[in-house]
Amino acid sequence: MNLFAQAPDYIRHISPYLPGKPITELAREMGIPVENIVKLASNENPLGMSPRARVAVEQAIAGVERYPDQFDLIKALADRSGLAQEQIVLGNGSNDVLDLAARVFLAPGRSAVLAQHAFAVYPLATLTTGAQCIVVPAKHYGHDLDAMRAAIRPDTRIVWIANPNNPTGNFLPYPEVKAFLAKVPAEVAVVLDEAYTEYLAPADRVDTLAWIREFPNLIVTRTFSKVYGLAGLRVGYAAASPEVADLMNRVRQPFNVNNLALAAAIAALDDHAFLAESYQLNRRGMEQLVAGIKQLGLEHIPSHGNFLTFKVSDGATVNQKLLRQGVIVRPIGGYGLPNHLRVTIGLERENAAFLAALVKALNG
Repeated sequence: MNLFAQAPDYIRHISPYLPGKPITELAREMGIPVENIVKLASNENPLGMSPRARVAVEQAIAGVERYPDQFDLIKALADRSGLAQEQIVLGNGSNDVLDLAARVFLAPGRSAVLAQHAFAVYPLATLTTGAQCIVVPAKHYGHDLDAMRAAIRPDTRIVWIANPNNPTGNFLPYPEVKAFLAKVPAEVAVVLDEAYTEYLAPADRVDTLAWIREFPNLIVTRTFSKVYGLAGLRVGYAAASPEVADLMNRVRQPFNVNNLALAAAIAALDDHAFLAESYQLNRRGMEQLVAGIKQLGLEHIPSHGNFLTFKVSDGATVNQKLLRQGVIVRPIGGYGLPNHLRVTIGLERENAAFLAALVKALNG
């Protein structure tokens, strides 16, 4: 018997996460110059990082020989949210805190409920603990909260919800989410992933962190990878009751957020002009892409994030034709949507390049 066979069955049966194709990888494969490639695959901020964050990173380089101290970022997040510092858990991106929640509450013989077409990390985090995924059929490509509540079993310990949802962009009105929380048993954690919350229209935004006092089984996760433009630095956080946060910190790796990421995140929180510019650029870009997709006669899923998912006749074929033109989008066949593609909102010229390439891909 070899060493591979010694791993638990539930580990050997996991499919690894496949990220959006890097620009440099496509350049190697196709021989296309890096500067001629348009990447709209990973929901990154096309404006790059916050200018204040850039300055903070440059200054923080002088201290990289020291182990990081998370205190200042935790304090900044607590001060802005009205939570206690003991309620904040930092992660190496919000993926990290999602994994921490799974490691705390899931194990063989337990289960987690998630929606069809949900973010790939939810089943991955669940399965790595040996727990079972209960996948609830989607409703209009999004969460069916009534069906998800009905799917909770005595062995269920987590319900995963993304709002807005990735990769479909669906949004659950927050009164519906709060009503759902009131129906979930207190011994079941509800992980509310708000990676794209800053892209919501102001009228749709709700201070969900304030709900934790009423619902101590609620864990809210957020990231600096999207609107803040810090995807490459890897920093996110969870907000939870002090008791749950304490458990998550027990399984958290020490020094899981580096000095540069900590400095950038603190500075980015106060770069309100950059956040406003990013929001407005996304709004205009969404209008540009929706108009272009409609002009081509294609169906799309209304999105509340910084991306748009649309339907074609054959997602894999269209994707390959786009790649040959130097345009990277995200095929989502792995999400059960083989005839859909997801495109990130880019700069105006990037959106235009994508639409032009899509025309050729559909007609060529």
